[in-house]
Amino acid sequence: MGKKFSKRSAQHLKVPIAAPNMRIGLLGGSFNPAHAAHRHISVAALKRLGLDQVWWLVSPGNPLKDAGKMPNLEARIEVAREVAYHPKIVVTGFEAARPSAFTVDTIGFLKRRYPSVDFVWLMGADNLASFHRWREWEKLFGLVPIAVLDRPSYRLKARASRAAQRFAFAVLDESDARGLASMEPPAWTLLSLPLSSLSSTRLRGGMEGESPRAKTLKAAKAVKKLAKKAKKTAKQQKKQRRRQEGHKEK
Repeated sequence: MGKKFSKRSAQHLKVPIAAPNMRIGLLGGSFNPAHAAHRHISVAALKRLGLDQVWWLVSPGNPLKDAGKMPNLEARIEVAREVAYHPKIVVTGFEAARPSAFTVDTIGFLKRRYPSVDFVWLMGADNLASFHRWREWEKLFGLVPIAVLDRPSYRLKARASRAAQRFAFAVLDESDARGLASMEPPAWTLLSLPLSSLSSTRLRGGMEGESPRAKTLKAAKAVKKLAKKAKKTAKQQKKQRRRQEGHKEK
C-alpha cells in the first residue's frame, strides 16, 4: 500500500513548480531546526550564482544521523518557512512522498521532471568533507553542478576531502561562479562567505529539556527576528543609495 498523508501534510509534499530555463539551487537536509545560516547561504547562492530560486528540501530523515528525537516533517517544514522569510526561497518536503529520499535519486527525479531547468546542488563545506559517505556520491557529481559554501573551520577539510581530490579537475574558480548553473557536470566551486557559526546541532544543544517542537519554534522565532532586522537594514541602505544618487544628479 502507498503512503497516506493528511490534507495539510499533502500540501508540504507537492513538488514545487519550475518554469523552463530557470536556475534553481537545491539545499537538502533535515533542517532540525532551520536557522539563520541556512538562510544566509541561500541568499548568498541566489546572488553569487545568479539563481532564480533556492529550494529547501526538508528530508524525512537523514541516514547518517539519529532520527529518534527528530520533530515530525510537518513541524520542521513549518519552522523552515518561518526562517526562510524570502520570496525566492521555496520550502518543500516532497521527498517524503518519494520511494527514495536519497539525494542522488531526488536529483535524478527532478532532472526528469524538469529537463530544461538548470539545477545546482548547494551544500556547506562540512558536507563536502564527508561527501564520500553519501550514496553514489560520484554519480551525484555527474548529475548536477555543485556549489560548496564555506563553513567555519571546514575550508581546509573540504579542500582535502576525498570528493574534492577525486573531482579536482572539475573545480571552478569562485570568480566564475555565476556561470556554474549552466555548466555541464561534473563542475563545482567553493564559495567564500562571511562565516556564521550557527548550526542546527548547537541550537538543539542550547535548549536541552524542551520538547523537539518547542526547540524548533523557539529557534525560528529568534531567526525570524534577525531576518526582519536584516530586511530593515537592507531597505535603509537602499534609501541611502537613492539619496546619494539624487545628490549626484544635482
